[in-house]
Amino acid sequence: MKKQSFLFLIGGIFSLIIAMGIGRFAYTPLLPLMQKDLSFSNAVAGYLASSNYAGYLLGAILAGAIPLKQHRTISLRISLIVSIFTTALMGLAYSHLLWYVLRFLSGLASAFVFVLASGIVLDKLAARNKTNWSGLFYGGVGCGIFLSSLLIPGLSHSFQWEGTWIGLAALSGILACFVWFWLTDTSNIVEMKHKQEIFAQVPPTRWLLWLTIAYGLEGLGYIVTGTFIVSIAEKTSAFHSDATLVWMMVGVAAIPSCFIWSLLAKKWGYVTSLVLAMTLQSLGIVMPVFWMSQMSLVISALLFGATFMGITTLATTLARQMNPSNSSRIIGNLTAIYAVGQMIGPTIAGVLSSFTQDFNGALIEAASVVLVGAGLLLNGIPFERKANVKNSSIH
Repeated sequence: MKKQSFLFLIGGIFSLIIAMGIGRFAYTPLLPLMQKDLSFSNAVAGYLASSNYAGYLLGAILAGAIPLKQHRTISLRISLIVSIFTTALMGLAYSHLLWYVLRFLSGLASAFVFVLASGIVLDKLAARNKTNWSGLFYGGVGCGIFLSSLLIPGLSHSFQWEGTWIGLAALSGILACFVWFWLTDTSNIVEMKHKQEIFAQVPPTRWLLWLTIAYGLEGLGYIVTGTFIVSIAEKTSAFHSDATLVWMMVGVAAIPSCFIWSLLAKKWGYVTSLVLAMTLQSLGIVMPVFWMSQMSLVISALLFGATFMGITTLATTLARQMNPSNSSRIIGNLTAIYAVGQMIGPTIAGVLSSFTQDFNGALIEAASVVLVGAGLLLNGIPFERKANVKNSSIH
């Protein structure tokens, strides 16, 4: 049983590396290379990012709305194939219009993979009373970012940006073989252990609205750094030639972050941990505006990496605990509102930066939005405190 548990978790991690770490986020370190070679504006870069997130939005809505409970394995496999092909085709196309279509389809596929893999893995973990392992699963996004940032400099040096997209797709294909065998949805009925205890530790379901709005604001704010941090680093004399190092720092911080935030949530509560993570993230986003140096960009990247997937882990796990009977639907709805935010964010930031000739205004706006989201969550902390007092008196 233990070996089997371990393999499905690895399969889940690999699926996030393919669809999220590479399919979605490889665009960030590849963007400056493509811009240098093809000279397109920040506005176009923003539209490309937004087309990816428009696909992600549609994918999240569909994954939450379509009753896929009986077909999660096959749907996940088809989504992975689409993700890999769209990554490869980015290296074979030069048309902006075709790029928009490919990034849209890539976003669609990555949302399906994220929602389906999350549902399968979180349900299996809940059945084994290992919900706190969810942080290991979501660490897959950080692994993908780190892995792609390790490979991109060498691949781009030998094969230009075109060959880099194709090389990353080839790696994704290899990892998909393992997902195919290890990540299968074997059961539709989840045994919920300690059901009452889980419910006692989260705010009432009506509070889900606050969580949803705050998570949408997080999507709007975080994505500005998520899209443009390498471009910002590229434009400073401190980095210039090795700006991908900044993206590597994001990946390094993201890998353990989900597990660490899961442990903190167990100790302090999910809502308190979310507020802290979003506050730290807003500080990281705005830092390069007031202190632009190699050190500040590295700190900004580390703070960003340490929080963006941690926030996703906390929000999705908390929402799933509020409604454990339909995990894919609740994660789909949350992911959809997040996707609305991240679809709007890069377009505003790209247009604003093209107008002002820098990213300062976009970063200040992004940091403010995330901070407002953290503020909205504060009213959930009293529920957790009451629950913790009640639990300690029961035990």
